[in-house]
Amino acid sequence: MPDIVRAALVQAKWTGDTGSMVDAHEQHAREAAARGARIIGFQEVFNAPYFCQVQEDQHHRWAEAVPDGPTVQRMCALARELSMVIVVPVFESDGPGFAYNTAAVIDADGTYLGKYRKHHLPHLPGFWEKYYFRPGNLGWPVFDTAVGRVGVYICYDRHFPEGWRALGLAGAQIVYNPSATSRGLSSYLWKLEQPAAAVANEYFIAAINRVGVEEYGDNDFYGTSYFVDPYGRFVGEPASDTDEELVVRDLDLGLIDEVRRTWAFYRDRRPDAYDPLTRP
Repeated sequence: MPDIVRAALVQAKWTGDTGSMVDAHEQHAREAAARGARIIGFQEVFNAPYFCQVQEDQHHRWAEAVPDGPTVQRMCALARELSMVIVVPVFESDGPGFAYNTAAVIDADGTYLGKYRKHHLPHLPGFWEKYYFRPGNLGWPVFDTAVGRVGVYICYDRHFPEGWRALGLAGAQIVYNPSATSRGLSSYLWKLEQPAAAVANEYFIAAINRVGVEEYGDNDFYGTSYFVDPYGRFVGEPASDTDEELVVRDLDLGLIDEVRRTWAFYRDRRPDAYDPLTRP
């Protein structure tokens, strides 16, 4: 595996329909590949608006199968063409009454490696996710890809340290966190929690947020997507808080061993003392 991985993420504005949204992300992926990126991740339910701002049955139309639905299949073909790992967050249908907030992970040869289903679902004004999704039930998988070991967390998950740690214990080197987060108190947390998680778990995090005001509800998504390293430092500057942007950064995976030798958090864990933390 390479020590230096050129990685990309996209924060995008809703175009108005799935077809043009997927087209736009394909073009971002092509540009990232032309700039040398070997992995790219998209934002939460990237091929739809963030419909969870309202509770309406019509929005179940955005759901599709994973991996056999059209979006993931198209991204498999694109990954194979570009020799690029792609993290693809979509609204997953898994049969009548079974739907999840999901991200598929596709290897650089176009192979579908598996999926992560969001565990923690908010249910409050502007974020009515339990109306649409079931809680994730596939654990916290880490995928062996052409660029290293990649994990996924999704948006509201980031407030819960347990999943971050589970991904680290499973060997994650890069964790993508696709999100749909609007202005307010969370904009302060956005630059606090994920760098702290990168330090606590000693890996890279790609923090992706939608950007712009969408047609359902009035939430203003503030972008500010970024990569953060295991020392908790931004890798380059965060993206704009108002504009669509493709972010491409070089990640030195060699830092992971360096940090884990310097800050021996995994060595000094005390799982024998943590049993009370698992109790309701």
